[in-house]
This record gives sequence, structure tokens and C-alpha cells, in this order.
Amino acid sequence: MIKVGIIGGAGYTAGELIRLLLHHPEADIAFVHSTSNAKNLLTDVHEGLLGETDMKFTDRLPLKSVDVLFFCMGHGKSAEFLEEHPVPQNVRIIDLAQDFRVKAHPQPLPGEGGKDSPSSASSSTVTPPRGGAGGGLSWIYGLPEINKAEIAKAQHVANPGCFATAIQLGLLPLAANWLLHDDIMVNAITGSTGAGVKPAATTHFSWRSGNMSIYKAFRHQHVPEIRQSLAQLQPGFNASVDFIPYRGDFARGIFCTEVVRIDPEVPEEDIVKLYKQFYETAAFTHYVDRDLDLKQVVNTNKALVHVEKHDNKLLITSVIDNLLKGASGQAVQNMNLMFGIDEHAGLDLKPSAF
Repeated sequence: MIKVGIIGGAGYTAGELIRLLLHHPEADIAFVHSTSNAKNLLTDVHEGLLGETDMKFTDRLPLKSVDVLFFCMGHGKSAEFLEEHPVPQNVRIIDLAQDFRVKAHPQPLPGEGGKDSPSSASSSTVTPPRGGAGGGLSWIYGLPEINKAEIAKAQHVANPGCFATAIQLGLLPLAANWLLHDDIMVNAITGSTGAGVKPAATTHFSWRSGNMSIYKAFRHQHVPEIRQSLAQLQPGFNASVDFIPYRGDFARGIFCTEVVRIDPEVPEEDIVKLYKQFYETAAFTHYVDRDLDLKQVVNTNKALVHVEKHDNKLLITSVIDNLLKGASGQAVQNMNLMFGIDEHAGLDLKPSAF
């Protein structure tokens, strides 16, 4: 059995991770760390686990007792943790925050979200952008659809962001075939769980219900990792990714549309063939020949992608569950790859289709 430790156990991603690992055939949770909830039952925080576990949170860190650590802390906290707590070299780490996803780049490129923007190097290995952060460890970007072999050999994996996962999966087949030459327009709407468990003005039910709004337009923090992956498959990619994120009035899921300019002479069936070939061996990402909706994927680790051509434009639709394929489910998928077990282990989940 794979012995698992979870650092930062009180949030939504940790709750989903615990739910998955409790029913994983090859994993055993050794401890769930939370200083603010130490000695409380997991079910005091994650009530959806009532009847499934009597485990308690701990403020201790028995790092030598585990094979893998999942970091479910806020952004920036993973680097701080590694600076303060030496992790045994044999312990693998999967970080669900953004600390180690992106290579450093001196100047943001068009449509990027911040100062730590990616280089155009076509490599899946990430060097932490902060001096000394992460103890000088090397990290593999944990998107199995492009880095499966590297993840399988990795000691440290940086789990992708939720928006980044949905958007990349819509664009990667085009990048792999050198078809991204003009600016890309992206609109994506996410559920309230994407904002985390801590209450905020824009997560209250009375504000969110029957409402929607834009936030971080053109400057979302996931854009650099999207560009990094596109450049990995299409070196020299330098177009803008113009991303408009929306807050939706539902709890979970991401619905994404992307508009890409394409040669009008290229038949739609040729584009569809590229997508089907690219994802034919993917464990959880599937091209489908029909319109998409969120209920096809919510509560699963699946990603669904659909393409249609309109004159010289491609409309790509992609959908995921932000807490599963966009976070904890993908983290378990990466763990499965790292330990050489069935990629589907613990992830055979039914969508909430009704």
C-alpha cells in the first residue's frame, strides 16, 4: 500500500483528496495535517465523509512514515513549508498549489498573468522561480496528457491549475500540430468551489445565486502555465492567450470556450481527426462528437473536448470538474503514474448527470 500524508487538510481540494484516497485500492492515508483543526475529526470539517472514517487531523508531521505527500495549502505556502521542513529524499511530493508550475521569465509575454511567466523552452521540468524556494528541487508539470512518461519517473510533481487544465486540453492538439499562430480568445466559467473554502464577498450564496461576474480579465495567474505547455508542444509559440474568467452561480465545474483562427481551407473533419488521434490513449480526456455540458463531467476525473469550425475560426469547448480533473482527481492520477499502478485506480467515478 502507498502510505499518504496530506498537508493542509481542511480545504475543498483536501476534502476531495481524502474522499478519493479512502476508497483507493492501493493507498492508505497515514495522516492529515492541519494546525487549526488538530485532534478534531476529519468529519467535523468534511461532513461528506460521515460514516466513512473516524480519522482525526494532526498537527504532527511524521514525514518518514509516508511514501508520498500531497500539498493542499494556499499558493505560496508549499515553498515556505519546504524551506522550514526537510522532507526525506525518498518521499515523493505532489503540490496542488501554483508554487512550482512555471519556469521563471524576465518579462511577461502578451496575455500572461504575472511576473513569473514561462520561458519558451520545450521542457516539462520546472525550476522553482523563487531563489531557494523548494530546496532547489526539480518539478515535473503534472499534466498526464503531455508529460505522462516524465510524471512516471518524477519525484516531485506540480499539479496543474483548474482553469489551466481545462483550457490546455482544448488547445494542445492544435499546438502539437503547429496550428496556433494568432491570438487565442478564451472564456471560461467556474463554480464557487474554485475560490476555495474561505468565505468571501463573492462566494456568499445570496451574491452568487442567480449572478455571474468577470474577474482577473487578461491577468489570471493560470495563463503562464498554459503558455508554457503550448510552447512545449509548439516551440516559439508567442501569441496572446486572452482569457476572460467568469464566476458562475453553481458549486463545481468549469465550462470553457476557445476561439482560434484557422486556414479556412482546412476541413473540419481533419481538425477533428487531429483531436481524436491526440487523445486516443488518454486515460480521462475524450473527444466527443456532440455539444458539451457540465453535468457530463461533474464528480468525475474526465475532461471532454468538442470542436466545430466556422469559416476561418475554430470553436473549441472543454469541460471538467474543477475539484477533480482540475485538482484532486488529477493529483491522484499523477500519484498512480508515479507509483506504476493503474492510472484509473480510485478514479472510476459516476458523473452527476441528473
